[in-house]
Amino acid sequence: MQPLFRSIVGLAAGIVAACAPLKPRAELPYEPAVPPGDSTFLDRAFTPVETLHPGQSGFNLVSEGPEAFVIRMQSARVAQRSLDVQIYIWHSDLTGNFLAQQMIESADRGVHVRLLLDDLDARSKNAGIASLAAHPNIQVRLFNPFVSREGPLRKLGEGLGNFERLNHRMHNKTWIADNRIAIVGGRNVGDEYFGASDAVNFIDLDFSMIGPVVRDASASFDRYWNSSLTYPIEMLDPESVNAAALEKLRLRLASLIGDASASRYAIALRSDVTVQRLMAGDWPMEWSATYTFVADSPLKLTMEKGDARKTEVATAILPQLEGAQMNVDVISPYFVPGKQGTALLVSLAQADKRVRVLTNSLAANDVAAVHGGYSQYRKPLLAGGVRLWELKPLAGRPVDSSLFGSTGASLHTKAFSVDNRMLFVGSYNLDPRSTWLNCEQGVLVESAALAGQFETMFESQSASSRAWNVTLRDGSLLWSDGLANFDTEPQASQWRRFQAWLARTLHLEAQL
Repeated sequence: MQPLFRSIVGLAAGIVAACAPLKPRAELPYEPAVPPGDSTFLDRAFTPVETLHPGQSGFNLVSEGPEAFVIRMQSARVAQRSLDVQIYIWHSDLTGNFLAQQMIESADRGVHVRLLLDDLDARSKNAGIASLAAHPNIQVRLFNPFVSREGPLRKLGEGLGNFERLNHRMHNKTWIADNRIAIVGGRNVGDEYFGASDAVNFIDLDFSMIGPVVRDASASFDRYWNSSLTYPIEMLDPESVNAAALEKLRLRLASLIGDASASRYAIALRSDVTVQRLMAGDWPMEWSATYTFVADSPLKLTMEKGDARKTEVATAILPQLEGAQMNVDVISPYFVPGKQGTALLVSLAQADKRVRVLTNSLAANDVAAVHGGYSQYRKPLLAGGVRLWELKPLAGRPVDSSLFGSTGASLHTKAFSVDNRMLFVGSYNLDPRSTWLNCEQGVLVESAALAGQFETMFESQSASSRAWNVTLRDGSLLWSDGLANFDTEPQASQWRRFQAWLARTLHLEAQL
């Protein structure tokens, strides 16, 4: 009876927690980013090249996981003034621990660190995150937080009791060092995002950027950092923010990093030529004066559904798609276009524009329920002339984004190009959740060179060795890679099929 009694008590505690509302945040002084100067390593590295490109910003597409990890590590390592990090998920794994330790080391050198996390993931790591805030040079804030700080039953109870509020999350990903270099895009912090997982690695994409666009990213960070929906962790759990906890975290990270230094990933990083080039600060850039950094308002969850301000990112990218004259290439891992999105893509295809979409297959999708929302639009898209590919799980194959062979891959890139000249990269999926529920961001850049690089990536990822081409034959779906044909979802387990069917049957599209 004791386990049952404990479960009942825990459930009761969860219900009690669900009834406790989040108190309005106390007024705080506005905290802007530390402005760029002329005294740090990054100032001296980038000011001369920025001067050569007045009115322009520099962009580099970061497609390889190890490269994405090294740019974050190296920029934090050389930062001397500030480090602003906004992230949806931060795993306490190999790469997450390396970056956490580097963040502490940067703070030890006097760098002002601001860490802004979405609380859906952060709550499960509350103790470690709170201990970071005990450092005099590290501030930690949580977006749209839970009131309870531990216990899965309390989280469940609070989630059910406050679903309308807690269903809205901050999906943005930004990394800014000294207000001189910014990395934005689709990647969270964790092994699968940096090609370090022995299991499944994500195929993802970021922009690394220098120039005025960095100040735009910094202004967006400030907007979230100072929002009334963002709480200093000291307000939520003051007892966990203490020097002893920070020292304990230091010792734990030192032990983990020491053990990890002999890992295959660490060894491969040290020997990889591309990584060595990046460590030396060799970050090639394409320059453009036509770009837009766009982010949804942090107050998105308080707005009415029909309010156009609620979806600033979608509002910014829609005219680009509608105005396509030749072609549109879309990569979206969680692709649920809805009736309006489907009608738009079909209208382009029927106007003799080439429209291509690459998304996850059911076997490769890490959120099978999303596939249920997407699958109902396949036939209308294909019948309307849209060309469609679905990524294979690549089981047993080495993945380019990994420095060693993983057992699989899943698409996580959120990007599209228009007319071989305009490129969007960000956190925004073409689905209802990104449009109406989560806060998102991204960068639109006019650059034939960058659009060309993206289209090369599209060709590579949609090749028959990596993806199935989905077509209609006599009104039925057919998956083919040139070697084999399938008339049902290839390589998908019955459990995944059931999850997709359930989401479709329960009409969960608005939550996907």
